[in-house]
Amino acid sequence: MSVTLDIKLKRANKVYHEGETVAGVITLSCKEAMQHHGISLSMEGIVNLQLSSKSVGVFEAFYNSVKPIQLISHNIEVAKAGKIPGGKTEIPFEFPLNAKGNKVLYETYHGVFVNIQYSLRCDLKRSLLAKDLSRNCEFIVHCQPQKAKVVPAPVNFTITPDTLQNIRERSLLPKFLIRGHLDATSCVISQPLTGEVVVEKSEVPIKSIELQLVRVETCGCAEGYARDATEIQNIQIAEGDVCHGLPIPIYMVFPRLFTCPTLETTNFKVGQ
Repeated sequence: MSVTLDIKLKRANKVYHEGETVAGVITLSCKEAMQHHGISLSMEGIVNLQLSSKSVGVFEAFYNSVKPIQLISHNIEVAKAGKIPGGKTEIPFEFPLNAKGNKVLYETYHGVFVNIQYSLRCDLKRSLLAKDLSRNCEFIVHCQPQKAKVVPAPVNFTITPDTLQNIRERSLLPKFLIRGHLDATSCVISQPLTGEVVVEKSEVPIKSIELQLVRVETCGCAEGYARDATEIQNIQIAEGDVCHGLPIPIYMVFPRLFTCPTLETTNFKVGQ
């Protein structure tokens, strides 16, 4: 017998804040009436930590500190064992979005070594001859906006061959001078990163100017930390040999799922 199980949230964007109510419906579709052994719904928020391959085996204590951290755990019985009528059945549900005990709800974040995820799971138990059904639905948690206004502090920068790092043959690099500024280094995550860059001089023609956003994830404990930097996104802000002395605007929107407000806890840190 064909049965379809689904979870639908009332909010189309699936974005919630702490203290709000996560509401929706469980939908069941079947052609004929069906016996079941109970329907349950659970809400879970978990931080999963993972060590990079270069850090595995460095610290024994890492293996305890990288265990999943549970932020939310709720479970309700939606329906007792019984029969579902043929056709489409909708069962409404509501969950308060509150942290477990003294835990804090962190913003949803999909990183490489740190993953913060919130999800709903519905389980429908059936007889031994029929396979149990389950359905997962991820929802997004955003932090409440800061009430205190952030005062932007512009930062100037200069790039020359001498300021570059991790360069082996510095003498082989062409001479160039690039100046610019960022309007702020402490940014509201819902606002874009802005600024300007100016190519003052360059011995060789420029092919492209790109801006790279990097995440820095740190996992560990008191014995030591493993710190890894990985690229989130790379955008092109200029193409070809740009005019020297011409200000080029910098405008980068932060991708919400893959960035989060700077976060620092006992076992992990995330920064951009």
